[in-house]
Amino acid sequence: MGHKTKSSWVPSVTLRVDAGGVEQAALLLGADGRVRGDADMVFEGQPVHPSGSVRHESAALVLALNEVEAAVERIVIAGSADGGALTALAPDGTAVASYTVPGTAGVTAVTFGEFFRESGGWKFGPLGKGYASGLAGLVTEFGVEVAEESPEPGTEPAVAGPVPLTGVVKVPAQAPSAEGSRPAEPAAPAPAPAPAPTGPFPPADRPYELVEGWEFGPVFEPFVAEGFGNDVIALDDRVGDGPVLVEVAQEDRGYLGLFTLDRRNKDESPFLLNDLLPDFRGSTFAQVPKGRPLRMRLAAENRWILRVKPLAAARRLEGTMHGYGPELLLYLGAGADLRVDFQGSPEDGRGYAGIQGYGVGGRTGGRLPDMDLLLNEIGPLRQTIPVPRGPQLLHLRAEGAWTFTVRELD
Repeated sequence: MGHKTKSSWVPSVTLRVDAGGVEQAALLLGADGRVRGDADMVFEGQPVHPSGSVRHESAALVLALNEVEAAVERIVIAGSADGGALTALAPDGTAVASYTVPGTAGVTAVTFGEFFRESGGWKFGPLGKGYASGLAGLVTEFGVEVAEESPEPGTEPAVAGPVPLTGVVKVPAQAPSAEGSRPAEPAAPAPAPAPAPTGPFPPADRPYELVEGWEFGPVFEPFVAEGFGNDVIALDDRVGDGPVLVEVAQEDRGYLGLFTLDRRNKDESPFLLNDLLPDFRGSTFAQVPKGRPLRMRLAAENRWILRVKPLAAARRLEGTMHGYGPELLLYLGAGADLRVDFQGSPEDGRGYAGIQGYGVGGRTGGRLPDMDLLLNEIGPLRQTIPVPRGPQLLHLRAEGAWTFTVRELD
C-alpha cells in the first residue's frame, strides 16, 4: 500500500486519536478500500460504530484496534480542516503515532492518515491528502453517499471555509416507482412523547413473568443488588452459561456505566451501558462466561438497583409500546414493519438510537449469533424499519424517550 518507508507499528490496544481540536471522522474500509455501508463512518453525528470498536468522544476518536472486525482492513482518519497535527495515544498516555499535515490554500478537508493491518498487527501510515470539495468530496472517494443539507428558505448561503462534519448527511432513499407500488398511506399523527420516569424508584422485589415461547438462554432465580456509587457486582452460581438480561435503574442525574470484568479483573469492551440520562432506567444483555461467574463493574453517582434475570423476562415487542433509554426486547413474530418514533434526549431532543438484532431460531444456549444492524441514527426521528422473522433478540440503545409501533406482516 505504499507505506514501506513512512509507516510505523502501533500496539493493538485502545488508542485515543486527537487532531488538536479539529473535527474528525473515521472511515472503516474493507479490502476494496470502501465502506460497507453508512455505519462504517464514525463522526460527531454518528458517534458509535455498531461493533463498538470505534467511537467519537469529545472531539477525539477512540479506536479499540484489538476489537475491530476482521473484515475491516483500514481505518482512515479524516478531518474538516486545512492542515493540523494528529496524535495517537496509548492507554498510558504514550504517543504511538503522530503526523502533521502541512496547510494548503483552498483545502477544506484532509485525510490525516490511516491505521492498517499487516502481519497480524496494526501500522499507522500518514496520508495528508487535501480536498477542496470539503468533507463531502472526501468521503465519497471511500464509497459514502452524501448530500449537503439544503439551507432554510430565506437564509444566507454558508460562508466559505471548512465543511463541518455535522453538515454531511446521508442521501435519502429514492421513492418507489408508481408501477407496482402500493398507494402511500396517510401519515399517522405523531404520538405524544413518552415522559421521562418520575415515579418512585423501582422496588427490588419487582415481579416479572417469562415470555411464553422464548427458549434461548438459561433460566434461573433472579439476582438483585442495590447500592450507592461505584461497585463491583459478582453473580453466584445460580446463573448458567449464556446471555442474561441485566436491568439497571439510578436515581436523579449522573453518569451510569456498566462493564463486564475479564479474568484479570479488568474492563472488557464494549461496554454494557454508558449513559447520562436523568432518572436512568435501562436494560441490556451480558454473556455469562463459561466456567466462572459473571462479574461486572458499575460506575454510578447515585442510588441504584441492578437485577439479573433470564432473557425470557425481557419485554416482548408487540403492539404499541413506550420506553425511555436502552432496552432489551424479544420478538417472536413472523416478521414485521416497526415504526420508530424517537424523541431524543430530554435536554436537546437529539441523541443516538440504534437497534441490533440477533436471530436465535433453533438455539437454546451458547453465545449469541452474529449481529444484524437494523437502526443506526441520530434523533429525533420517525422511521419504519423491517424486523426479520423471530425469534429475535433486539438490543436497543436509545438516549431518550421512544415509541415503537409493530405492524405484523400478513
